[in-house]
Amino acid sequence: MIKNYLLRHAQVFFYSLGQLARTPVATFLSVAVIGITLALPAGLYVAIENVQRLASGWEDNGQISLFLKQDVPASAIEKLADKIRRLPAVSWVDYVSREAALTEFKRLSGFGEALNALDRNPLPAVLVVHPAATHAHPDKLQALLKDLRRFNEVDIAQIDLDWVRRLHAMLELARQGVLILAAGLALAVLLIIGNTIRLAVLNRRDEIEITKLIGGTNAFIRRPFLYTGTLQGLLGALLAWLLVGLGLLLLAAPINNLAGLYGSRFEAENLGILATLTLIGSGGLLGWLGSRLAVGRHLRAIEPH
Repeated sequence: MIKNYLLRHAQVFFYSLGQLARTPVATFLSVAVIGITLALPAGLYVAIENVQRLASGWEDNGQISLFLKQDVPASAIEKLADKIRRLPAVSWVDYVSREAALTEFKRLSGFGEALNALDRNPLPAVLVVHPAATHAHPDKLQALLKDLRRFNEVDIAQIDLDWVRRLHAMLELARQGVLILAAGLALAVLLIIGNTIRLAVLNRRDEIEITKLIGGTNAFIRRPFLYTGTLQGLLGALLAWLLVGLGLLLLAAPINNLAGLYGSRFEAENLGILATLTLIGSGGLLGWLGSRLAVGRHLRAIEPH
């Protein structure tokens, strides 16, 4: 029973595939429209994910500066730095001694001679804490800052969260925009496939009437159209994946050149395995749904005389 069921579906599958192959121009045009439509949200998703990777890889990503009290000895500072390094939320810690801070300030401020007249070094030692990539979100950075302020050796702890919040807000806005765009384009794919299947049903109206006359059920008649729509959706999704990959390939050299100017080894990545499967599965599902809606509506209107 199951073997016969699978055999019938295999026969319909290859029959639908043959129907698409017999009309290569029409099939190519339909698949191309679907592929370009799906490539737009997929490409924007890839762009957002790469921007997110780039932002999480910046070395100064939400770094926290701990200005220590003047009377804290160097040995205590080293112990504090080791303690902070062991925190799960911390990637690494840079120690800037008072002497190093003064030397750097002299170099950058242009007041070297005036500072030489001071009796003592007024600058504190600083621990620069770099959070782990998993804690780059503003809320997690704020929680880490609160924890670091509790150490007795810390006089002032500060972080510039404004740019981090702005970045995450823009990325979140972009993600929501892509979802809205994807929903709109998914509707467009449904209409494209539905219209294609509608024309196929009308072109085979006489054949459908004869099939109904000899006892063919709507499910039997509907099956090849469902396979045709699903195949078009799958092929369109595969084309979308290829278009996104081609776009990244064409942009690889400019991106590498730009990253090199900033001393970065950043390389743009294509859709991952899960995202690729989601894209292809979405294409097939949209193809099936579009054809199902179109066939169901028009089959009810076709009855043998």
